[in-house]
Amino acid sequence: MENKNKFRPDPRLKLLEQVRQVMRYHHYAYRTEKTYCDWIVRYVKFHGAKKHSKDMGKNEVEAFLSHLATHENVSASTQRQALNAIIFLYRNVLDNPIRGPH
Repeated sequence: MENKNKFRPDPRLKLLEQVRQVMRYHHYAYRTEKTYCDWIVRYVKFHGAKKHSKDMGKNEVEAFLSHLATHENVSASTQRQALNAIIFLYRNVLDNPIRGPH
């Protein structure tokens, strides 16, 4: 089912400001907003901030989650939280669901 009235963030804003704008529109809790933004920053920094998130996809997400599990020793629930933040970014902010390899 397609949502024809989907909220679109202001494209002139920086990425994290767009994330905050969408989260506030949907009345997410402030703590959730902060946590998701933190995970998105970690995801972007993990890839060296060389590519914009819209140009990354499934392989980059998998690499980040694998890094969390193997090098940061985070729990499965923490990995799930990171994944949810990244999915939110792609689905609700970038309007570009995570895609597989090219």
